[in-house]
Order: sequence, then C-alpha cells, then structure tokens
Amino acid sequence: MRILLIEDEAALARPLAEHLEADHHIVEWFQTLGEADSAIRALEYDVVLLDLQLPDGDGLAFLSQLRDHHLRTPVIILTARDKISDRIDGLNRGADDYVIKPFDLDEVKARIHTVCRRSADQLAQTLTLRDLTLNLSSQSVSRAGVPVRLTAKEWSILEVLLRRKSQIVSKETLETAIYAYGDEVESNALEAHISRLRAKLGRDLIVTHRGMGYTLTP
Repeated sequence: MRILLIEDEAALARPLAEHLEADHHIVEWFQTLGEADSAIRALEYDVVLLDLQLPDGDGLAFLSQLRDHHLRTPVIILTARDKISDRIDGLNRGADDYVIKPFDLDEVKARIHTVCRRSADQLAQTLTLRDLTLNLSSQSVSRAGVPVRLTAKEWSILEVLLRRKSQIVSKETLETAIYAYGDEVESNALEAHISRLRAKLGRDLIVTHRGMGYTLTP
C-alpha cells in the first residue's frame, strides 16, 4: 500500500512512517502542502494521512481541493483539534476518518486498513495465482501453503503483478510502486528485485517480455 503522510512535526511523522513501513507499506512523508500536492498529482496513493495545520496552509482547504477535483483517495485527518465541530467540518469536507493527537501507532494502522476496506471494498482480501497466495489482511505470502518472507519492495512488485494478472506490467510502473516520489531510480535495481522474487517463489513465476515489462505465468 502506498501512503501519503502530510505532517510537519518530525517527532510524530518519523515513528509513524517507520511503523507503517515495517508493515510492508510505502510511506512518502512531506511537511508542506505544496510538496504533497506535487506528489499526489504525479502518483496514485491508497490513503492520505493529513495534518490540518501545515506551514504553508490549512489541511481542510487542501482536502476540499482534492474532493473538488474528484480525487476519491481515502483521507484520514491527524490533528490536535478535538472539538466536535472540527470533526464534523472535516468529515463534511470529505475526510474518511479523524484521529486525535497524540495517537497510538497501531490505532492509526487499524484505521488505515478500515478506510481502505470501506472505500474500495478492498478489491480482494486475498490475491491468488495457482498455488501462490498474497493475503492483504495478514500481510503474508505463501506458495503451495509454505510461507515466504518478502522485503517491502518485493511485496509491492508482487502485489502489482497479481492485481494485473493477465497484463504485461511495464518496468516504469513497477519502479513507481517501489520508489518514493522524487527518489533517484537505481539502474538495474528492479531486475535485482525480480531475480530475488524468482529465487524465493520459483523461476517459473515471472515472465520477462523484453522491451515491454513483466507478467505472471498464467
């Protein structure tokens, strides 16, 4: 899952990002609305975690702008504003949930899974291909019933390929899934991740289409 975190307090943002990344999520953290706006225009996110008081503007105005542009990505507000009127205003402007600071890291993680299930009907809790199973709820992968341990980047590549089972997925699409916005793409890094996935899950799993991309063996 790709998560956009907009929070200017490093003491809150860093531990939250690390906690979510440990759960195989890609977290892109920005401290201003300007940076976040550029990122959300360039990439597709599964959920946005939004602080309301940012150095360059108000988070609620940013939320209204997203909804005015018909962006339906789930948004969870993270804020110290605990008045009922503030919560109602946030929900009326299109927020999917509202978490009051200080918050428990596991609670935020649980809220993320809840809003994503609710918003997209969680396309599927389990992605499968033959004897390969990727469980989104438990963040686990197995082949022929045997658990397989993957890195966060390997997980992201496999999830993208499984969601597009019969389609050839371009190298650029897969690189977008494993690199944060603005990161320099390392030469041949994707090929190295693919090679390790084949070593862990079987050489027959991923097919290379030269000059086009990759697909899973049907």
